[in-house]
Amino acid sequence: MANYFLDNEHLKFHLNHPLMKRIVAMKENDYQESEQYDTAPVDFEDAMDTYEQVLEIIGEICADIIAPNAESVDEEGPQLVCNEVIYAQGTQQNHETLVHAGVYGIALPRKYKGLNFPMMPYVIANELISRADSSFANIWGLQDCAETIHAFASEELKERYLPLINQGYTCSMDLTEPDAGSDLQAVQLKATFDEEAGCWRLNGVKRFITNGDADIKLVLARSEEGTKDARGLSYFLYDRKDRSVSVRRLEHKLGIKGSPTCELVFTNAPAQLVGDQRMGLIKYVMTLMNGARLGVGAQAVGISEAAYREAEKYAGEREQFGKAIIRFPAVFEMLANMRAKTDAIRSLLYETSRFVDMQKLLEHKLKKLTITPEERTEMKYYQRLADSYTPLLKLTASEYCNQITYDAMQIHGGTGFMKDFPVERLYRDARITSIYEGTSQLQVVAAVRGVGSGVYLNKIKEYETEPINPELQYLKDMLVDMTVRYEKTVEKAKGYDNPEMYDLTARRLVESIGNIIMGYLLLLDASRSSVYSHTADVFITMTNAQNREKEAYIDMFSARELQSYKTMAGL
Repeated sequence: MANYFLDNEHLKFHLNHPLMKRIVAMKENDYQESEQYDTAPVDFEDAMDTYEQVLEIIGEICADIIAPNAESVDEEGPQLVCNEVIYAQGTQQNHETLVHAGVYGIALPRKYKGLNFPMMPYVIANELISRADSSFANIWGLQDCAETIHAFASEELKERYLPLINQGYTCSMDLTEPDAGSDLQAVQLKATFDEEAGCWRLNGVKRFITNGDADIKLVLARSEEGTKDARGLSYFLYDRKDRSVSVRRLEHKLGIKGSPTCELVFTNAPAQLVGDQRMGLIKYVMTLMNGARLGVGAQAVGISEAAYREAEKYAGEREQFGKAIIRFPAVFEMLANMRAKTDAIRSLLYETSRFVDMQKLLEHKLKKLTITPEERTEMKYYQRLADSYTPLLKLTASEYCNQITYDAMQIHGGTGFMKDFPVERLYRDARITSIYEGTSQLQVVAAVRGVGSGVYLNKIKEYETEPINPELQYLKDMLVDMTVRYEKTVEKAKGYDNPEMYDLTARRLVESIGNIIMGYLLLLDASRSSVYSHTADVFITMTNAQNREKEAYIDMFSARELQSYKTMAGL
């Protein structure tokens, strides 16, 4: 029987990272819940066994149900019937199967009918589902909204809504508007307090809302009269049972067709405030968006894994000029690079997940006033890393995902352009990953702060101190040299007189530091397991050459080129 967890040795490898002992102990409150809940683990080994069992269940569902449904879901898509979004038949089956398996609410506390898993196994589940059908991963992954409710809502709202997640109630985050895309400060959907009803009323339009007809909706709205910026925005929970939102249309999309994308009209819709007024965008949405970007990272890795496997299978079976095309250097080089890129973004995905886990768990201790001064310092350390690595992950994973699916289709040749093979769907599904939850260009703006602040370089210096296998020293020497060159390049870029010049080189700076970080992660992976030795070799050699090209560009860049760009853009 097929199983997407068991057939991928990389997932268990990352799940068993040394830092997991500490993460699990904090998540389980030193295993004290075992006295209250029969399902709670008694020790680390018991917890890991539970994680693996649940991931095996999800892996089996992915292989036996979600993946076989993917093509029909892509063809059928959702429908809008009498102001209600009806999932494709395969999507509904996927959802009901996972609900029946009891795996929704995977990261929520047990008191709310959740499994109380850390981010790591939850993100692995996201990768599994994305490999099977990335459109369904959006519906599954929006249970992140429950994390926001748990973190910021009143106890009354938590007790009312969080147990529903395990029962299969779906979620959406309603942020974007026709005139407020990436610029969420421009949100205009209006929230006014109804004294008589004791609730808020929402009026306005939201656009491009993933799973927009969901049961539980988190809505960003302008609660402060006369404001125009983020300080006037608050966050609200709307219950679909109130039937005060109409679905104006379903968008017709290039890819992820099983995931309904809606335009919504709110008309005096009753809603409850989540957290404090005026903190909607400043605090709550930013937290949710970071989780969403981690989810897109997992989605990109899942799509990449699926595309690589399709390409490898096809190349091994397709014969030209008397031999399988996988034997031609032009093809096996492409496959090796695809494998290396997939392994690299997966390592970055799970490194980022561990940072987010540590940050969240230490923040939870802070709320309980059980945190030590040393842990408070550590919390700030992981906060900086999570904030810096999340946009780096989102940028790198989504861009590589597009490259990998592009190459997978190329290996298929003309056949890949037809709907006869899954690679055509994977190619279309990949495209959105570098657009939604913040475009690649916006991720650069966020990630380059880690360049200027030294967060990335400081972490690289820590990676340098990690012990490695002696036979891998040549790769470490290469990374050390890449880092020295990078520091010189950053100083060159910081020396520009014109800030626009720095902005134009920002993407090269971010991509270069990402290559070094992923190189170190693969080097450390190779020291833990020889499985990654060839991947580390291919990836570090490849990106060393790429970084030299970026360094040369920045070294030669001048105000003349800046003006040429502006002139050609009509500025």
